[in-house]
Amino acid sequence: MKEIYMKVKEVNRVSILDQLKRKAMKQKRAASILGVSVRQVRRLLKIYRRDGTTGLAHKLRGVPSNNKANPVILDAAIAIIKERYADFSVTLAHEKLTEHHGFPYSRETLRSVMMTVGLWTPKRQPHPVIHALRDRRASEGELVQLDGSPHAWFENRAPSCTLLVYIDDATGKLLHLSFAVSETTNAYFLATRAYLEHHGKPLAFYVDRHSVFRVNTTKALTARVEDSNGKTQFGRAMDELGIELIFANSPQAKGRVEKVNHTLQDRLVKELRLNRVTSMEEGNQMLPAFMEAFNRRFAVQPRSPVNLHRPLSPCDILEYILVQKHHRRLSTQLTISYGSRIYQIITDRPTYAMRHATVVVQEDTERRVTILYNGGILAYRIMKHHPKSEIVDSKHVNIVVDQVKEQVRVKPSPNHPWKQPQLYW
Repeated sequence: MKEIYMKVKEVNRVSILDQLKRKAMKQKRAASILGVSVRQVRRLLKIYRRDGTTGLAHKLRGVPSNNKANPVILDAAIAIIKERYADFSVTLAHEKLTEHHGFPYSRETLRSVMMTVGLWTPKRQPHPVIHALRDRRASEGELVQLDGSPHAWFENRAPSCTLLVYIDDATGKLLHLSFAVSETTNAYFLATRAYLEHHGKPLAFYVDRHSVFRVNTTKALTARVEDSNGKTQFGRAMDELGIELIFANSPQAKGRVEKVNHTLQDRLVKELRLNRVTSMEEGNQMLPAFMEAFNRRFAVQPRSPVNLHRPLSPCDILEYILVQKHHRRLSTQLTISYGSRIYQIITDRPTYAMRHATVVVQEDTERRVTILYNGGILAYRIMKHHPKSEIVDSKHVNIVVDQVKEQVRVKPSPNHPWKQPQLYW
């Protein structure tokens, strides 16, 4: 005998309809109890008299839906995911299947199928930490969040590097991306110059307390104050350009750029893999197209249509601003020390006129050194070079250690004792 599945609501109708069948209850009273119309009560009673209890079960129960997904299409999608998108998230895999393979079903349909075959496991959500929300700025260019994200962007196809990210606070739009070896002042100078030439000057950059942006030691605040007035080289350059630097007190404070870093470490890594990018140079060439597609999908409309980016003025000569500038005092022999080198000034002026004079040592992003005195360029020659060990930032210790390990790694020769067969007696 075929089993019949009925809901509690349907089972409860049996006793009422049985009383109606025996004429122990009025149809109007039954309609009030069941919460339906009198006409519906007559229809149910007719079915009950004809088919009995089985007639009250829903006729479509157990019948496949007309909108059921085609298992052939789902199997083909799973095969494509296993071949090309095995480690993709459900959302990203659905985007790729929809764009490139014509997948016709929703993301949640794909999610349930991937969970069934074991390609996706729901992640346990961490206990939420409540932070005070901050409204987006009203206009594009009013506040730009800036950060560097060290990561294995090219997986095992190239060494780890850093992605410099510029994102607008009002729109969530990626304004600039560039790969750099590490998060250094020169790297930020190069990226910022490309950003300013393309978009103009924003009102403010929102940054963390990295040593590129902020002097974090009390000793540095008292040493060489004449160099930067307690500011880093990046901070001094932003002052000259009229761009305010705002320092975040925590990663959550600049959550927009931190969140997009996390998203890029998933999406961008997979895009680089699909495009078979194997170097930073190739990656930088691919980034503009990636940013355009990313912004088209995720950017939002600002509350104000006014773009607050300011055009560069004739006084904003970036090749003279986005450089490192240091003050040095000439010795009696007209020498200065800079960057583990001794520079000897060559001049036709009387030597006594320049003794103990203050000069500006200017180093550009290509590490070319220019020495300026009263606005003029001085000729020099390098007398001595004393190489020193560089101080490695905490963000890049692992990268440097891996590089050193690769340099000192020595493979044993074929006749090394370790290579010889072991004899056991």
